[in-house]
Amino acid sequence: MLIIQAVVSYRSIPRILNLFNSQTPLGISWIPHFTSVINWTLRFGLGRLKQVKPISVPWLAIIDHSIDIGTKKVLVVLRVTMDALSKKQGAIQLEDCECIGLSVREVVNGESTAKDLDIVFHHAGMPDAIIKDCDATLNKGVKLCSQMNNIDIPVIEDIGHVMATALKHQFEGKSRYKEFIAKTSQGANYLRQTDLAFLIPPKLRSKGRFQSIGKLAKWGSKMLDVFAVKGRAEKGSVLERLRKTFPGFNTLKPFIKNFACTAKITADVMEILKNQGLDKASHDRCLQLAQELPVRSKVKKRLLKWLKEHLKIQQKITNLPLLVSSDILESLFGNFKHVMQRSPQADMNRTTLLIPALCGNREEDTVMQAFKLASQKDLMAWEQKEIPYTLQKKRQAFFAENEIQKPGIIVY
Repeated sequence: MLIIQAVVSYRSIPRILNLFNSQTPLGISWIPHFTSVINWTLRFGLGRLKQVKPISVPWLAIIDHSIDIGTKKVLVVLRVTMDALSKKQGAIQLEDCECIGLSVREVVNGESTAKDLDIVFHHAGMPDAIIKDCDATLNKGVKLCSQMNNIDIPVIEDIGHVMATALKHQFEGKSRYKEFIAKTSQGANYLRQTDLAFLIPPKLRSKGRFQSIGKLAKWGSKMLDVFAVKGRAEKGSVLERLRKTFPGFNTLKPFIKNFACTAKITADVMEILKNQGLDKASHDRCLQLAQELPVRSKVKKRLLKWLKEHLKIQQKITNLPLLVSSDILESLFGNFKHVMQRSPQADMNRTTLLIPALCGNREEDTVMQAFKLASQKDLMAWEQKEIPYTLQKKRQAFFAENEIQKPGIIVY
């Protein structure tokens, strides 16, 4: 529980338990080694996968690939019941999800994704719809899986990725946007390690930067208020220093206002849909917000198209608010990477089984049943089958003292 709820490191567990022993009357008679904690956690994750079976209530599958860790990626499939949003009265959490599929691969394409999905749905049953981002590999994989099973599975495009793509198409190629980014980047370098460092613009991500671009737009809008003072600034004042740091910032005022307005409206739309889901009421509220965007706005056109298509899906498969976000997978991957980043030879290995352990309820009966289904022998067999090698294993084999290295040949 310390691993999967507090998300602390494996090596810290013995220290925490020793602290309990010395500072509380808990009286733990035996402190496990951290490697035992690793094995228990992974057995629990494997047991959760073995508990997967079809359910009688309507459900959605949320799918995505992790980023590359080492030489591999992992495909994760989550199951969320259709009524999860209405029960939660807000955005779903990991406790509302069940990990029903986990596949580690070095080569990921549409065919491999379709094969993995087919195996998962064979054990868990067919979902009423699939939620995913706009990734081409996932698109092809879902399409091929539908064809293999001779069924048309409705596909829900994650609203966050859809809006990020629309913002990218509208702004990324514009000269004003490039000028704005260049000024903010240059200004950040000047402000760093000064008393005005609190005014540094938000750092843009190298990948998926438009998914968090709203922070930069908000910063730009706020800075316009700072630069709104007319006339010469007092010598040595904050305003004078900022004008030197961001020369010509006011010339970008029309662009920044449009940029900030568009980003704010998309953020408001996503807040509604991610927390309330999509139904007629939330559709109408988002439609009203979309009308505030300029007529030629690419974001507006993409949003209107998405709303129209997905309202049809919602009305076809349920009368409940429809989940339209895969953010929960980003949260899951974030927790998993928090553990993986502590490894000096980071690569997808058996600790991938931590992913199922981080999902679903953790009631005592569920935990004990999972342990009964997955022994240490089962864990070793799963590792041998699913992850026959890791970077660490290759490194150990290469530097083994009893191995004779032949010139020009690397054996592992």
